[in-house]
Formats: sequence, C-alpha cells, structure tokens
Amino acid sequence: MPLHDDQKLFEFIILESFQAGLSWQIVLNKRKNFRRAFDEFNPEIVARYDDIKMEELVQDKSIIRNRQKIAACVNNAKRFLEIQKEFGSFDQYIWGFVDYQPIVNSFTSIKELPPKTELSDEIAADLKKRGFKFVGSTVVYAHMQATGMVNDHLVYCYRYKEVQKM
Repeated sequence: MPLHDDQKLFEFIILESFQAGLSWQIVLNKRKNFRRAFDEFNPEIVARYDDIKMEELVQDKSIIRNRQKIAACVNNAKRFLEIQKEFGSFDQYIWGFVDYQPIVNSFTSIKELPPKTELSDEIAADLKKRGFKFVGSTVVYAHMQATGMVNDHLVYCYRYKEVQKM
C-alpha cells in the first residue's frame, strides 16, 4: 500500500539495505530489534551515530551485525536528511519518480515479478550519486514494492483491487 511517512520510508531503506544478500524472513524476524537498535528509525538520531554507537550495534546479537551495512545506514541517514532539506521531504523526492502515483502491474504469477526495472535502475543511480550506500537496483525495487510505489500484488489478491480504487 502507498506509504508517505518519511520515518517509515527511512525504516524501509534501512531494512532493505540489511536484506541485501539475505532472506527477507531473517530481516523481518529481527524488525523489532532493529527498531530498538536504530532509535525507532529516526534519521536525525541515526545520522549522529559515532564510532562507539556503531561498535555497539556490531556487538548487538539481536540484529544483523554487518559493520559495512551499519556504517551505510549512518551514511544513508545523513543523505536522507539532505534530500529532506532539498525536496521538503523524502516522500516528495522518491514518489516524484512515479509522478506521485503507484505503478500498477497486472501480474498473474509470482514468476512474472521482476527483481528490478529500468526505473529502479534510475532511482538507484540517483541515490548513489547523492552518496547512498547499499542501494542497488534490486534493493530499490524492493523498496518500491514495500512502500507501494509499485503494485506488484497479483491480480487476484485483495490488495491489488484496493490499490486500483485509490
């Protein structure tokens, strides 16, 4: 479903960057722990994490303890705040790529779902140009799906029909 809350959009970016190379189930099982560890996904707080805080996160067995991904989250929080300042909100920035309307696909099989698209390539390139880390095209497409920018619900799913009504 379409998501327009900046703090939730930031949460999804963090979770999706941790998911890279892993099962979504692993990340979702640790979501509550990530929320606690990353100060409820408040980008203003995460952007101020220092080496001591990052080391604390590396030692936290309740989350995924990948030092590079943790550092990327701190970096991405800073970049996220820059985008908010430039565009007024991250929502305005990211949804601008889809003209503020979900892209509605009409898939009938999970086999049809793409791992990435030309648009996710474009968004990933722009985020990387702005200094984001761990935001490849596949991660960006997952973000687009999770935040409702793209409706990849199968045509027989009740959510597909809900988004059609919007």
